[in-house]
Amino acid sequence: MNRNKWITPEGTRDLLFEECEARRTVERILSKVFSGRGFTEVVTPGLEFLDLYDLKAGSMPVERMYKLTDSKGRLIVMRPDSTIPIARLVSTRLKGCQLPVRLFYNQSVFTSNPGLKGRSDEIVQTGIEIIGSDSRRADLEVMTTAVEALGACNVSDFRLEIGHIGLFHSLISSLRLGAEEQEEIRLLIEGKNYPALNDYLDEICANGGDRKTVEVLKQLPRLFGGEEVFDKAANLFDDAKTEYILSYLRSIYHDLAALGMKEKISVDLGIVNRNDYYTGVVFRGYIEGFGETVLSGGRYDTLLSEFGADLPATGFGVNVDAVARSLLKSSGTAARVPDVLVFGADGYEMKALLHAKELIDSGLVAEYCVLNTAEKAKEYAAAKQIPRVDIVGEETESFSGKERP
Repeated sequence: MNRNKWITPEGTRDLLFEECEARRTVERILSKVFSGRGFTEVVTPGLEFLDLYDLKAGSMPVERMYKLTDSKGRLIVMRPDSTIPIARLVSTRLKGCQLPVRLFYNQSVFTSNPGLKGRSDEIVQTGIEIIGSDSRRADLEVMTTAVEALGACNVSDFRLEIGHIGLFHSLISSLRLGAEEQEEIRLLIEGKNYPALNDYLDEICANGGDRKTVEVLKQLPRLFGGEEVFDKAANLFDDAKTEYILSYLRSIYHDLAALGMKEKISVDLGIVNRNDYYTGVVFRGYIEGFGETVLSGGRYDTLLSEFGADLPATGFGVNVDAVARSLLKSSGTAARVPDVLVFGADGYEMKALLHAKELIDSGLVAEYCVLNTAEKAKEYAAAKQIPRVDIVGEETESFSGKERP
């Protein structure tokens, strides 16, 4: 019964000291970036009804959610995504507000990743949503904000890859496949598993799938790099819809480059996000030396119609924990050591507490010592490398805490 009390569930872990400080640092930085651009914060419940995520525009795999029941036996889930509940919030609590609505959030999301060892099932995610604008200005803002957000975190070299989900949707819809077949193709493209993708698509073609469409889908995960990708793609597509998509994406690329971001952006037409609610430009952020995606987002113009609000929207989310781990690795961020240890001699405990408060009010980090003697306080300060010890009695004396008494 008690055999698991010593460990955490798979996909979770305890955070200690410098890990907590790194997470809080990233949260503070991102909140400052977002609020500085006029976004206001919202928080959605950590528990939602399962029905919320059963949507035509973007159903999430039920098997990846953590599920519970409430007191009435209704199925609820631990929040697996922040964008969908924010769409609900805007369509209900903020109905009739001045558009566009500009929101940011900072909260945990929970997803089960049984086949992905090393992935966390609980992560802190911070992001923005612009709801009520279908303009290219909004697309540009979310992407420039994404670059600014990663740059502000002072992590090692990072890149933003941009694409357009419309290319994949256009191709896959013309093959008229079932949901399971579409998902298999998506996974193979996302993983850039060329041999398996070719074999799977050849089988679809043998069963009546359009040969030209199949051949283009085979090339989709290979279309990544610089501006030359647009020329390669132009030779594969010849319909007006995909030509418009490529032209639009190229113009976004040029605008970002003109803002001095050319060295930070690349093109990947094989971005096919798991969340089906994306409808337009999509993008992902990566940090050098860190394998997983640390930022993802894009345009989702049909999601809010599920809640009775036909509003276009775009946004992105940042994996705070992933950025924090990268920050720790590159800069060695550590939990802050107190500036002063304050010890109150017998009978002067309250005077010492007031002294500590004065130090804190002046901007220092002051720890009130709960040990019983001044000698033990000095030993403790030396062990923790606290640079100064204030002994409060009739008078207050200060000592160096770097050396043991």
